[in-house]
Amino acid sequence: MLRVALIHDWLTGMRGGEKALEVFCEIFPDADLFTLVYLPGTTSPLIERRSVKRSAIQFLPFAGRLYRQYLPLFPIAVEQFDLDGYDLVISTSHCAAKSVVVTGRARHLCYCLTPMRYAWDQFDAYFGADRVGKLGNLLLRPMLAGLARWDRATEGRVHRYLAISQYVARRIALYYNRESTLVYPPVDTEFYSPEPAEPVQPQPKFLVVSALVPYKRVDLAMMAARQAGFGLTVVGNGPERANLERLAGDGIELAGWRTDEEIRDLYRTSIAAILPGEEDFGIVPVEAQACGRPVVALARGGALDTVIDGETGVLFGETTVESLAAALTRTAATSWDSATIRRRAERFSRSRFVDEIQHIVDDTLRAPAGSRW
Repeated sequence: MLRVALIHDWLTGMRGGEKALEVFCEIFPDADLFTLVYLPGTTSPLIERRSVKRSAIQFLPFAGRLYRQYLPLFPIAVEQFDLDGYDLVISTSHCAAKSVVVTGRARHLCYCLTPMRYAWDQFDAYFGADRVGKLGNLLLRPMLAGLARWDRATEGRVHRYLAISQYVARRIALYYNRESTLVYPPVDTEFYSPEPAEPVQPQPKFLVVSALVPYKRVDLAMMAARQAGFGLTVVGNGPERANLERLAGDGIELAGWRTDEEIRDLYRTSIAAILPGEEDFGIVPVEAQACGRPVVALARGGALDTVIDGETGVLFGETTVESLAAALTRTAATSWDSATIRRRAERFSRSRFVDEIQHIVDDTLRAPAGSRW
């Protein structure tokens, strides 16, 4: 019997990476699940039913809320997972999960959400002097540089990398010097669908669904909507909420988190969803398109895999208020074909993901021990 272990960086919410993990749990119902930190009640029922094996970080003071503060301990913690009894290890990784230690007989597939951003190319977005102070910036810089060296040194612990977008495939090649197989993340295109009854007239508001963290550039969307004269609903929570509060008002609303059903209704009734920052893939654009609504997205990163300018949305070229505001105005003035947008989204279905993963697992297990792609 094939023994499978699933490794995830941390389980503290239900974002794109967790949605991929959820499908891995469906494919491998008997797999054991490992993570650095787990907050019960924050993920899906399918994940919640698992017996989750947690690292020692879980038991440090206030780890459930301040786990990111323990970043320097992640390498030690992830290397302590006991994976000796497993034949197949699958990590869903954007931080340290890809660096687990496996036995010589095991195969390790890494579904790479991205090489860790803050250690490689987005240090200032997370730890710039304007965010952590000059002293914090100076102290953290060498620590993150060391983390990047460790991340690069442990790339060989993975037998095969799976990239979530062409953009991430290029990052894997740049930082790990490894090839990867492109497997787009799963999107529940059965749940996210157009209004089944008489279509509802879209509200004169745009929509952002996002964790409120710096690189998501939610502030840009809020300022652009105000300049263009449109309302905006922002769904999500995160450490940037306090900073974003000052941009709210006059039709610009911070709505906190909402249920999947509420988010689906917002997709269906908004002018369009906005993806204001550079994303590794971006689940939100596909969910919105599955509901038949267009997307306004920065013309970089994963959005280039999911949004066709003029057909399923509008791509804007610069991370400026003026560029995004012009894109919002163009989107509102365009007559969109909901059926065409929906068909594009169906390319990213969960069933397609399951078929591709099963084929890759079979192919990987048939290869000689120690094979790397």
